[in-house]
Amino acid sequence: MRFLSLLSASLATCVAIVVAGTAPEAELPISARSGEVESDWTAVFYDTAQPKLVGNDGGAGTGGFRVFGLNGEDLLSETKHEKPGRTKLVTTVYAVGGNDLIVTIAQPDSYFRLYDATTVQQVGEPLARTLGDWSALCSWRSQTSGQQYLYLFGKRQAVQFLLRKTSDSFEIVEIQTFETPIEASSCAVSFSARSVYFSGDDSPDVYTFNTTESTAAPNISVPGEADDDVTGLATYIGLDSDYLLVALEDSVAVYDTSLALLGSMKLTGDDDIEVQGLSVYQAPTQKYPAGALVYAIESDAGAGFAVSSLEAAFVELGLELNTAYNPRKKLCKPTDPVCAQCNSSGFCLGAEGVNEPSCACFAGFEGANCAAFTCRNDCSGHGECVGANTCQCDEGWGGLYCGFKVARPVAETDANGGDGDDPAIWISPTDKSESRIITTTKSEVGAGLGVFDLSGKLLQTIPAEEPNNVDIIYNFQAGDRVIDLAYAACRADNTLCLFEMTADGTLKTIAGGIQPTKDDYDVYGSCVYRSRKTGKQYLFANAKTAEYLQFELSWVDDALQTTLVRNFTGGSGGQVEGCVSDEANGWVFIGEEPRALWRYGAEPDDDSSEGFLIGEVGDGKMFADVEGVTLVEGPSADKGFIIVSQQGVSAYNVYRRAAPHEYVETFTIYENSELGIDAVTNTDGVAAVGASLGAAFPDGLVVVHDDANEVPEGGTSDEASFKLVKLGDVLEAELLEEVDKNWDPRAV
Repeated sequence: MRFLSLLSASLATCVAIVVAGTAPEAELPISARSGEVESDWTAVFYDTAQPKLVGNDGGAGTGGFRVFGLNGEDLLSETKHEKPGRTKLVTTVYAVGGNDLIVTIAQPDSYFRLYDATTVQQVGEPLARTLGDWSALCSWRSQTSGQQYLYLFGKRQAVQFLLRKTSDSFEIVEIQTFETPIEASSCAVSFSARSVYFSGDDSPDVYTFNTTESTAAPNISVPGEADDDVTGLATYIGLDSDYLLVALEDSVAVYDTSLALLGSMKLTGDDDIEVQGLSVYQAPTQKYPAGALVYAIESDAGAGFAVSSLEAAFVELGLELNTAYNPRKKLCKPTDPVCAQCNSSGFCLGAEGVNEPSCACFAGFEGANCAAFTCRNDCSGHGECVGANTCQCDEGWGGLYCGFKVARPVAETDANGGDGDDPAIWISPTDKSESRIITTTKSEVGAGLGVFDLSGKLLQTIPAEEPNNVDIIYNFQAGDRVIDLAYAACRADNTLCLFEMTADGTLKTIAGGIQPTKDDYDVYGSCVYRSRKTGKQYLFANAKTAEYLQFELSWVDDALQTTLVRNFTGGSGGQVEGCVSDEANGWVFIGEEPRALWRYGAEPDDDSSEGFLIGEVGDGKMFADVEGVTLVEGPSADKGFIIVSQQGVSAYNVYRRAAPHEYVETFTIYENSELGIDAVTNTDGVAAVGASLGAAFPDGLVVVHDDANEVPEGGTSDEASFKLVKLGDVLEAELLEEVDKNWDPRAV
């Protein structure tokens, strides 16, 4: 993490602020739209006969990518819909061994797939599985060698690949992986500046680095910032110098490659417009003689893709049009640094004509001529290195370089709601086998809580205002009654939502069940804590800004009531969400998504100026994003385990409950083909208990969120599911001895 700290410090010294209102503005009417699609990324394909808009389909039930003709009228004409699984990223490349291709990477399996750009037929088998939660993809064709490269961005890192033709197909070869200061959500490449530009969510900063055929990590800088948060980037290839197009919600600003503002184009034709995933088609088409801007759009008319003609706006802003751009243009005298002397697995560093040049080997290759291959971490001692960074894992191991223990789900919840997140496990006071799983739906579609039995059968749904994390309160004194409660932070109205859980496992509303937070506060995550010192019950809520609020929960005048007793900044100030308390030790564990797992005192008078760092992204064990956190109780306060989910690698770290919280293992959840249950991908929330829950889960239960709920007949469901795993399949027998099988949350 020292690299990122130094990088952040250097970036702060080179930002050039662009003063708003110093450049002209033109209108950019919406010329054509698609039907309803959940989308946020686009690409274009240059073809004189059939120019295309290519865009991702992020819908769970449909997924993949869609292709539209760019010569249509008001409604874009869809010509193809491929469904390799929910897809966020897509790009196009040209003249790779004489082939034009569409490149995608699907979220469920993290494989690249190639499609012939003219026929939209898949070419070959999926390639180069790259495990992670990827958020931006750009292609760059070297103007020196003609080689085609891809830049794939994810959780504060980027991977550079070489895409090339082989004798009978194609291959994608990793050149290098390097750290980035943010998780990029958009990117674009400028030929004139020889640079990649990228940006992240909720920030006006634009970052850049040079495009070079090298294995050295690039130097990243911030040449400037936009007038508002950036929602998309694209480059317009000029005759002499390129333009950088920057989406700012409902407008597109035009900058030169040094981030000097040249003008702005205001989207018109609808209300509440937000655009992202920009791409530019510069060649003339039947409908757009001077080219077009394509983008993903969300507005009052719905979500999907849209197109705007650039001609009138460019003329009004005094910008130079270039409809002669040809992405297939042949180079006059290409000089290829990827040479046979380096086994075509590295860049040649020697002077031209030298028989034995020195080599800079690609990732996973080594030796004087890059002829040998190697694997990161030596496949973690749980597999065989069979290719460059390619491990064949031993039985029971998988994930990144065979470093994760593999568990398999024994059940999954019925599909329910739209975007799920965090679960909780409620233990029945009468029969533990009748315990319940409570899940959240944080999207508008199906917003609320779901209640399931231990087989995964949906028993009940109850509406709530987009709850995110859910937690259980046991033995709360409500007047003359002692009750259980389910608690969640509700995003839609920034409230604290509470429901009573009856003894038979049914949720119902309760007086005072909707409590305010504070003005100008946007809730994100939540958890609960009851003090062993005072017996008082507390609720934690957090915001993306890392501000934590701690409320005391009481019963006043026959209703729930909350009182704010503390607020503090968690972690290092990065985005936070998941948290869980340890009542026996008086702690609260919090996940800072981009950085770390932390521990703080949970009492309202505890010092919260500095937390205890348990695990940090980049320490070799932890990966971003740090999401859900749960506690498995032991028979004493120094026994038990913390489990934290890591979204970017769809895996879970286990740490000891006792300080200093020693790392134990990492596990991931693969498919159970015998039961027809899919693997867990892009995971978020997690809940676990070590208590024996009857014959189905005698050693305890782990419940996890699964983002892409794949169905046996193919594709993914529109609705979310959660996977159920035996705790005994996660922890070895000697570790289970540190778990309290008889744990009773009401006995303390």
